[in-house]
Amino acid sequence: VFTDPMTPCGQVVALHFSLPTVFFLRGVPCAIDIHAAQSPDPPSYIPRLFSGNTDHMTFPQRVKNFLISLSEYFTCSIAFSSFERLASDFLQKPMTITQLLSHGSVWLKRLDFVFDYPMPIMPNMIFIGGINCGQKK
Repeated sequence: VFTDPMTPCGQVVALHFSLPTVFFLRGVPCAIDIHAAQSPDPPSYIPRLFSGNTDHMTFPQRVKNFLISLSEYFTCSIAFSSFERLASDFLQKPMTITQLLSHGSVWLKRLDFVFDYPMPIMPNMIFIGGINCGQKK
């Protein structure tokens, strides 16, 4: 199943029919994609979205980055709770959004380290960052 993890309904169907999943994404809020793929995500080294931090942070910036990552956890648990209930009801077992997305076979990420900061990735994550670039006129 070729799906977007932002609305994980395709993943619910794929799990129900035991089909492999290919995710096509730019990024999922709160680094849920990173956690679902079991990639390392140390908040003291990887800048959070909208933090304004770079990959070279001072100690106060690292603390700010850590606090942002804590707030992301609570915000996303509220935002994705309806999908968790849907998946739990449909699949007949308790399911979190991270558990749901952890069954992805391949992650096609529209990232490029020219524009984004380097981060640790897993072998099933493939960067296709140039796919959004237009023909130069």
